[in-house]
Amino acid sequence: MTKLRIRDAARYLGVSDDTVRRMVDAGTFTRGTDPAGRTVVDGRELAAHIRGTGGQLDDPSGTKSSARNRFVGIVTDLVVDGVMAQVELQSGPHRVVSLMSAEAVRDLGLEVGTVAVASVKATMVSVEVPAEPTDA
Repeated sequence: MTKLRIRDAARYLGVSDDTVRRMVDAGTFTRGTDPAGRTVVDGRELAAHIRGTGGQLDDPSGTKSSARNRFVGIVTDLVVDGVMAQVELQSGPHRVVSLMSAEAVRDLGLEVGTVAVASVKATMVSVEVPAEPTDA
Protein backbone atom coordinates (compact mmCIF):
# COMPACT_ATOMS: atom_id res chain seq x y z
CA MET A 1 0.00 0.00 0.00
CA THR A 2 1.27 3.47 -0.89
CA LYS A 3 2.16 5.66 2.08
CA LEU A 4 3.01 9.35 1.58
CA ARG A 5 4.90 11.62 3.94
CA ILE A 6 3.07 14.70 5.20
CA ARG A 7 5.20 17.05 3.09
CA ASP A 8 4.53 15.04 -0.08
CA ALA A 9 0.79 14.86 0.59
CA ALA A 10 0.83 18.63 1.16
CA ARG A 11 2.63 19.21 -2.14
CA TYR A 12 0.15 17.03 -4.03
CA LEU A 13 -2.79 18.81 -2.40
CA GLY A 14 -1.27 22.27 -2.92
CA VAL A 15 -1.46 23.10 0.79
CA SER A 16 0.98 23.50 3.67
CA ASP A 17 2.34 20.66 5.80
CA ASP A 18 0.43 22.11 8.75
CA THR A 19 -2.82 21.95 6.79
CA VAL A 20 -2.28 18.24 6.15
CA ARG A 21 -1.48 17.71 9.84
CA ARG A 22 -4.77 19.44 10.72
CA MET A 23 -6.56 17.23 8.18
CA VAL A 24 -5.03 14.17 9.85
CA ASP A 25 -6.08 15.46 13.28
CA ALA A 26 -9.60 16.08 11.94
CA GLY A 27 -9.82 12.52 10.62
CA THR A 28 -9.66 13.33 6.89
CA PHE A 29 -6.64 11.03 6.61
CA THR A 30 -5.55 8.15 8.82
CA ARG A 31 -2.26 8.75 10.62
CA GLY A 32 0.42 6.14 10.03
CA THR A 33 4.16 5.89 10.48
CA ASP A 34 6.87 4.75 8.10
CA PRO A 35 9.81 2.52 9.13
CA ALA A 36 11.76 5.66 10.12
CA GLY A 37 8.94 6.75 12.46
CA ARG A 38 7.78 9.68 10.30
CA THR A 39 4.08 10.44 10.01
CA VAL A 40 2.53 9.25 6.74
CA VAL A 41 -0.92 9.15 5.16
CA ASP A 42 -2.46 6.43 3.04
CA GLY A 43 -2.17 7.09 -0.70
CA ARG A 44 -5.62 5.57 -1.25
CA GLU A 45 -7.19 8.07 1.14
CA LEU A 46 -5.34 10.92 -0.57
CA ALA A 47 -6.53 9.63 -3.97
CA ALA A 48 -10.14 9.53 -2.77
CA HIS A 49 -9.83 13.04 -1.33
CA ILE A 50 -8.31 14.47 -4.52
CA ARG A 51 -10.86 12.66 -6.66
CA GLY A 52 -13.59 14.32 -4.65
CA THR A 53 -12.07 17.81 -4.71
CA GLY A 54 -10.43 17.85 -8.15
CA GLY A 55 -7.16 19.32 -6.86
CA GLN A 56 -4.31 19.93 -9.34
CA LEU A 57 -0.91 18.37 -8.62
CA ASP A 58 2.61 19.58 -9.39
CA ASP A 59 4.67 17.45 -11.77
CA PRO A 60 6.96 15.37 -9.52
CA SER A 61 9.03 13.94 -12.38
CA GLY A 62 11.44 16.83 -12.92
CA THR A 63 11.84 15.71 -16.53
CA LYS A 64 11.57 17.60 -19.80
CA SER A 65 9.34 16.17 -22.48
CA SER A 66 8.22 16.99 -25.98
CA ALA A 67 4.70 16.00 -24.91
CA ARG A 68 2.99 19.25 -23.92
CA ASN A 69 -0.13 17.58 -22.64
CA ARG A 70 1.01 16.21 -19.30
CA PHE A 71 -1.51 15.37 -16.61
CA VAL A 72 -0.12 14.95 -13.11
CA GLY A 73 -2.48 13.06 -10.89
CA ILE A 74 -3.16 10.19 -8.58
CA VAL A 75 -4.14 6.71 -9.66
CA THR A 76 -7.74 6.35 -8.52
CA ASP A 77 -8.63 3.01 -10.13
CA LEU A 78 -6.66 0.10 -11.52
CA VAL A 79 -8.03 -2.98 -13.27
CA VAL A 80 -5.51 -5.66 -14.22
CA ASP A 81 -6.93 -8.53 -16.25
CA GLY A 82 -4.50 -11.03 -17.73
CA VAL A 83 -1.97 -9.27 -19.93
CA MET A 84 -3.77 -5.90 -20.08
CA ALA A 85 -4.62 -3.22 -17.53
CA GLN A 86 -6.79 -0.11 -17.31
CA VAL A 87 -5.37 2.74 -15.22
CA GLU A 88 -7.51 5.69 -14.15
CA LEU A 89 -5.75 8.88 -13.12
CA GLN A 90 -7.48 11.90 -11.56
CA SER A 91 -5.66 15.08 -12.53
CA GLY A 92 -7.45 18.09 -11.12
CA PRO A 93 -10.92 18.06 -12.64
CA HIS A 94 -9.74 15.72 -15.41
CA ARG A 95 -10.09 11.95 -15.46
CA VAL A 96 -7.49 10.28 -17.69
CA VAL A 97 -7.79 6.59 -18.54
CA SER A 98 -4.94 4.60 -20.05
CA LEU A 99 -4.84 1.05 -21.35
CA MET A 100 -1.45 -0.61 -21.01
CA SER A 101 0.09 -3.98 -20.44
CA ALA A 102 -0.14 -5.58 -17.01
CA GLU A 103 3.65 -5.88 -17.19
CA ALA A 104 3.93 -2.06 -17.50
CA VAL A 105 1.73 -1.64 -14.41
CA ARG A 106 4.01 -3.98 -12.46
CA ASP A 107 7.21 -2.34 -13.79
CA LEU A 108 5.94 1.13 -12.82
CA GLY A 109 4.72 -0.08 -9.43
CA LEU A 110 1.30 1.44 -10.06
CA GLU A 111 -1.42 1.02 -7.46
CA VAL A 112 -4.33 3.13 -6.27
CA GLY A 113 -2.83 6.15 -4.54
CA THR A 114 0.33 6.28 -6.66
CA VAL A 115 1.28 9.71 -8.02
CA ALA A 116 1.85 9.49 -11.77
CA VAL A 117 2.08 11.63 -14.91
CA ALA A 118 0.04 10.82 -18.02
CA SER A 119 1.66 12.19 -21.18
CA VAL A 120 -0.54 12.57 -24.22
CA LYS A 121 0.96 13.05 -27.65
CA ALA A 122 -1.41 12.48 -30.51
CA THR A 123 -1.63 13.34 -34.18
CA MET A 124 -5.33 14.13 -33.86
CA VAL A 125 -6.98 16.25 -31.18
CA SER A 126 -10.67 17.17 -31.25
CA VAL A 127 -11.76 20.64 -30.18
CA GLU A 128 -15.39 21.35 -29.32
CA VAL A 129 -17.38 24.48 -28.59
CA PRO A 130 -20.83 24.85 -27.04
CA ALA A 131 -23.71 24.49 -29.47
CA GLU A 132 -25.64 27.63 -30.44
CA PRO A 133 -28.79 27.88 -28.36
CA THR A 134 -31.92 27.25 -30.37
CA ASP A 135 -34.86 29.63 -30.29
CA ALA A 136 -37.88 28.00 -28.70
